[in-house]
Amino acid sequence: MSMWLAVGIGGAVGSMARHAVNVAVLRALGTPVPFATAIVNIVGCFIIGVLAAALAGGSLRLGDTARAFVFVGLIGGFTTFSSLGLDTLTLVRAGAVSTAMINVAVQFGVGLAAVFLGFWIAR
Repeated sequence: MSMWLAVGIGGAVGSMARHAVNVAVLRALGTPVPFATAIVNIVGCFIIGVLAAALAGGSLRLGDTARAFVFVGLIGGFTTFSSLGLDTLTLVRAGAVSTAMINVAVQFGVGLAAVFLGFWIAR
């Protein structure tokens, strides 16, 4: 299986799982906002942390294609916030704490500003 196909299939499954959380939260609470997003972000971050630790500790071995399927496709399709969390952890573990903090600040600040700007322009 090619890497691109692995990422595509993983992304489809992750996106469907995200939608399932949206539907479940909507049925349970009457609205998915902001609870469904919080759930997928927190769960995705937890899962990516567990898997990263398992890979780093050697208790889990994944080839490049399987890693792309799980991390980029499946978890990335479920939530991209988890990728931000893993990137930040990777920077901190490499001793680049200030770069990690700048990464978080820029992505949150500029990302939120981009949402507001896009909304304002399109409106």
